[in-house]
Amino acid sequence: MTPADVLGFDPFDEGFLREPYAKYRQLREQGELFRTPAGLNVITTHALVSEMLRDARFGHGRDPLAKGKQDEPVESFLLMDPPDHTRLRALVSRAFTPRMIERLRPRIESIAAELIAGMGEEADLVEEFAYPLPLLVITEMLGVPPEDEERFRGWSDLLARSLDPLPTPELTRSSEQASLEFRDYFRALIAERRARPGEDLLSALAQVEELTEAELLATCVLLLVAGHETTVNLIANGVLNLARQDTLHRAAADPKQVVEEVLRYDPPVQLTLRFALEDASLGGTPIPAGTPVLALLGAANRDPAVFDDPDRFDLDRGPGRHLAFGLGIHFCLGATLARLEGEIALRSLAEAAPGLKLVEAAPPYKENLVLRGLSRLQVRLS
Repeated sequence: MTPADVLGFDPFDEGFLREPYAKYRQLREQGELFRTPAGLNVITTHALVSEMLRDARFGHGRDPLAKGKQDEPVESFLLMDPPDHTRLRALVSRAFTPRMIERLRPRIESIAAELIAGMGEEADLVEEFAYPLPLLVITEMLGVPPEDEERFRGWSDLLARSLDPLPTPELTRSSEQASLEFRDYFRALIAERRARPGEDLLSALAQVEELTEAELLATCVLLLVAGHETTVNLIANGVLNLARQDTLHRAAADPKQVVEEVLRYDPPVQLTLRFALEDASLGGTPIPAGTPVLALLGAANRDPAVFDDPDRFDLDRGPGRHLAFGLGIHFCLGATLARLEGEIALRSLAEAAPGLKLVEAAPPYKENLVLRGLSRLQVRLS
């Protein structure tokens, strides 16, 4: 059985990697909910995706597509259902309030300025800017020693790719090894922070008695991937689309609006999987308990029933109702941080390099299904 049989499309087709939205439009025209040859339910419209994400009858449950034994507990609260999800999210969210995130603004601005100053006239924007900026932010938040930051690059890439619902056996092995190495590293760092607490997020989490070691380690993995890889894609996708329209200057004047349109038009997270926790229905279609449902966030964000001329990158669109961060109890915990990093990154580039141009008309994408991002973005800064 091929990935196309399971998903209804081939996520590794080169044309799909470059431009998935035409295929999403075709799928949406088949109906708001359809079944793939493998029996997977796929939903494509803004209304139906919103309905499912808000419906407590749908959750993560026991994912038969996930690696590992099914009797093993899922440790990351990203993949938990209440009440465990509620408990863990409440503990971690203390560090992600808007007030706490706003305190990071000066440091994020400083990092952006330093990275831009270090780039030459021509640069790979992914490697030299979009990737290191959120990595430096999240590692500093966690209190990772600066000399260890490079070690996170390989771990982050492999752990992000492991989110895909159809990983290859090789990727599964590599991501499991990365997870083991990451956890061993943080196990030692947590012990150090418990003995000598600092002002960082890891020290704060290490003092929370309600968190088991397994939960704390899983939370560190989640913060690295969700707090880093998605923002890399937001920044790079934003620069690509702004440069194609020669509108990067708009990010200097109104970075908030620019980021919102990037999130709608080319979201870093393309899809999410849920399971019916009990007999339910979507749009009048019965969904028996245990049935998986794949929600195409990228398709919902281009739904013409909600967005006028949805395939146009429109910086004057105004406040939207995009689903880039999800909805309901699993709404992205780091949304405020991601928005701030995206706004600062794009504004800083617009101010420092208003004449930025693309070197490659069609830069390559990573072969990731869940997280959509460029593997390279060669630009000329002046």
